[in-house]
Amino acid sequence: MILHYFDPAGWEDWGLAERPLLRVGMPVLIDDDLLFEDESGVRPAVAMNRWLRELPVSGAPAPKTWLTYAQVLKGWSEFLTDRGIGVFDERARVRSGLSMYAEYRLSGPLEARWAAGSWNLAVNTLAAFYRWTQTEGYVQDLPFSFVRQSITRPDGMRPEINRNLAAVRGAKPHARRRYLEQPYAELLLHALAGNDPDGAPDPTFRGRETGRNAAVIGLALATGLRLTEFTYLTVFEVPPLPGRRTDVPIPLVLAPPTTKGSKGRATWIDYEALARTQDYIAWDRSVTVDGSRWMPDDPLVVEDPTGRGARINGSFRRWHTLTPAERVRLVCPGGGSGLLAVRAGGGPFLDWATVLRRTAARIRERFEPGFPHVHPHVMRHSFAMATLERLVRGYYRQAARVELDTGGDDAMALYLTKADPRLVLRELLGHSSAAVTQVYLHLIDTQRIYRDAYTAVGMAPAAQDEARAEFDDSEV
Repeated sequence: MILHYFDPAGWEDWGLAERPLLRVGMPVLIDDDLLFEDESGVRPAVAMNRWLRELPVSGAPAPKTWLTYAQVLKGWSEFLTDRGIGVFDERARVRSGLSMYAEYRLSGPLEARWAAGSWNLAVNTLAAFYRWTQTEGYVQDLPFSFVRQSITRPDGMRPEINRNLAAVRGAKPHARRRYLEQPYAELLLHALAGNDPDGAPDPTFRGRETGRNAAVIGLALATGLRLTEFTYLTVFEVPPLPGRRTDVPIPLVLAPPTTKGSKGRATWIDYEALARTQDYIAWDRSVTVDGSRWMPDDPLVVEDPTGRGARINGSFRRWHTLTPAERVRLVCPGGGSGLLAVRAGGGPFLDWATVLRRTAARIRERFEPGFPHVHPHVMRHSFAMATLERLVRGYYRQAARVELDTGGDDAMALYLTKADPRLVLRELLGHSSAAVTQVYLHLIDTQRIYRDAYTAVGMAPAAQDEARAEFDDSEV
């Protein structure tokens, strides 16, 4: 089976009356003989493609999700075909195929073997597909079995779910560090800058682009941006540094095409991280892009840029309308890429996973053997933990009151004096539900945070005892 990604370029020459109703980049599955039907009728690939096409309006708007689901369907279909079983065969035969597939993926050849998480993703994807096919009349009975059970969410709610019995239980990663506490976050930034844990230059360091790496990863730590969001952030979208230092964070608006689900959102960045980013823009980056001859295929030449937009190839465009594919083709007026992070020669830099992996390995070798393996999404989790702690302790609220008391008319300050910490964090992270944000409360040591906060404001002894009892009860 062939996995193709739809591109409408040149559709006028395909002999069609109108453009196919497919989104750009949508995966399309095609049998090896390039046929969608034969003497037996319409083939299963037609139903698979229908289901994939509906994903953007069925709760799965991210292109990466479409690709993952298409790959699952492709592997499943090929496995069944090789064993003479049809995707929409009799239920007993499909269940037998599923049993063989479990053996193949969980204990089969090493090159085909999956971890429990990958297997569970596959069978839950297939279950969703078969539920859809049952609704659409392709099959009568589902090949999967389910059981109703209650789960306890971090917020204490106990919803009932249908658990797929084909899924397997994996070991719980008790020792896996999902975020960096402040000392480790500072150690990472020092190492990215080519320094030792005390901030002094590391004489053994032989890397380059220290200003860029420390600035951009520092921005990710201070904003909670996802990898795509900070990788494709343009230099023009970075907010200007306020005229005076402030403890109230500065808003950072994100373009919908770069966010998950293209929903768009706004987060914030603290003064120190923004100052570090602006220093990189003014010094390291400007030297790199000045007079750069880098030029992509089909360039988008920027003229007269502002914080809102620019003339691009002669027409005014706002930054929030540009997709990642367009952003990577931006060429600044003085040369070089329009992205915030650039590599030597002025082209865009995109490989942050490698930067973090190598830096973490160097930290373990040189300074801290227990330093965890770090990937870009850890920056987002670390932001959530640090921000929640500051919100709970009232740091931002106190800073906002000082801002207002000194005559400031700042909307962010006014907002921080009134908003609930969990709702603030939800909006900063762009979660669609407060229940998702509640997971972070489950991960962090909230008991320590609240206990420290109560002590700091001088609770009465009786109130302290009551609070301690509440914490002790919850621990039991």
